[in-house]
Amino acid sequence: MPSYRVRANVGLLRPGTSAPDLLPDAVAFARTLVTVEACDVEVVRGRARVTVRYQADDDPSARRAGWAILHRLDELAEIDGRQPTRRFGNRWYPVRPDRAP
Repeated sequence: MPSYRVRANVGLLRPGTSAPDLLPDAVAFARTLVTVEACDVEVVRGRARVTVRYQADDDPSARRAGWAILHRLDELAEIDGRQPTRRFGNRWYPVRPDRAP
């Protein structure tokens, strides 16, 4: 099964959100949609960056799940640098948009 991920740089937290709860909340939400493989918070160039890696059946469902996870993160904090990606080998590529047949 393909591996996907979403990453987002985190800015100011929204009212009612605490820093220790940001990642667990996003992961709990993601688990309602997909199988979560891994998650992480790291500091890149002085900014927090959240990563949620997950499995999905296909690119369209992975893309929808990825944007839903990013939307949930956006409800918790100001975010930027967001993009659902798919792993091919050891590299990550943007998931293509749904296309009508």
